[in-house]
Amino acid sequence: MTEKTPQFDDMNARSREVFQRVVEGYLETGAPVGSRTLTRSLTEQVSAATVRNVMQDLEYLGLLGSPHTSAGRVPTQLGLRMFVDGLLEVGDLDGADREKIDSTFGTNDGDVASVLDRVGSALSGVTHGASLVLTPKHEAPIRHIDFVSLSRDRALVVLVFDDGHVENRLFTPPAGQTPSSMREAANFLNAIAAGHTLSELSSVIAREITARRQEIDVLAADLIENGFAMWENEGTQSERLIVRGRGNLLTDDGSEADLDRIRTLFDDLEAKRDIASFLDLTDDAEGVRIFIGSENKLFSLSGSSLVVSPYMNADQKIIGAVGVIGPTRLNYGRIVPIVNYTAQLVGKMITDRS
Repeated sequence: MTEKTPQFDDMNARSREVFQRVVEGYLETGAPVGSRTLTRSLTEQVSAATVRNVMQDLEYLGLLGSPHTSAGRVPTQLGLRMFVDGLLEVGDLDGADREKIDSTFGTNDGDVASVLDRVGSALSGVTHGASLVLTPKHEAPIRHIDFVSLSRDRALVVLVFDDGHVENRLFTPPAGQTPSSMREAANFLNAIAAGHTLSELSSVIAREITARRQEIDVLAADLIENGFAMWENEGTQSERLIVRGRGNLLTDDGSEADLDRIRTLFDDLEAKRDIASFLDLTDDAEGVRIFIGSENKLFSLSGSSLVVSPYMNADQKIIGAVGVIGPTRLNYGRIVPIVNYTAQLVGKMITDRS
């Protein structure tokens, strides 16, 4: 039986205020907040002993923690999450911060990658944190595709676009795939990729699958009508045609030929479904990014926070994200509007340039 996650509605007014004061004090100073400090700021005049009892109750709920036996309290990860979700007051974007971010987009010089580099630098400078900028995926026609098996559950796709852009993406391959099957999938895709984007390739494969399925239906119709065969799991990935009394078909050359043709079509259908899976995973795959120095260290720390906002293109499709990484003691009320405003500007820039 799992414990119920504490909710603000489960607390009385005193507990909510003590909790809020502890979190706000910690975010401001980075130090544990003691009961004597709280008695000077609470709306209700109560003793330090009463405050300590409330803090102990909040600690029992998993919202506060104590770094040392005799120290004050700090919010736990659960406590910070509850504060951000329910009590955080997000301020307006500061004028100076707005000017610094706007200046990043003040010139049209350079390509999108250069602008996004400047965006990352601006975010780091304004927030004093590590910036995260996920660039939009390339949508130029594909020149060449390669799949590289890295481990049983990890693979790399190398995409070479007509405009010379090269992109590497990590993905988890469908279960049971081998390096050999990946090469076959790449060979098939390269044979039809010319002039097509990834999304267009997906449509081409979908049409191939539909055509094969319809051809199988036509060939199998007579066998089923005559009682020689039946569908199992029809319309699913595991569908198959079960033949009854195979010996009865030997006297009918046409039925035997149809059955061989159906078997060939099924093999082809299965292969194209696998390739469609590869293509879907490639399109949804995570772009390979390398974070150097302090950013890498921040990602490896358990006590870090990420404030991130997606940005969209003209079709309101999410194509990337910007964010700030820092310690859990981030000034969330200030960082949230900065990240949100930056994401909106990036989305507008991408839309205008497209």
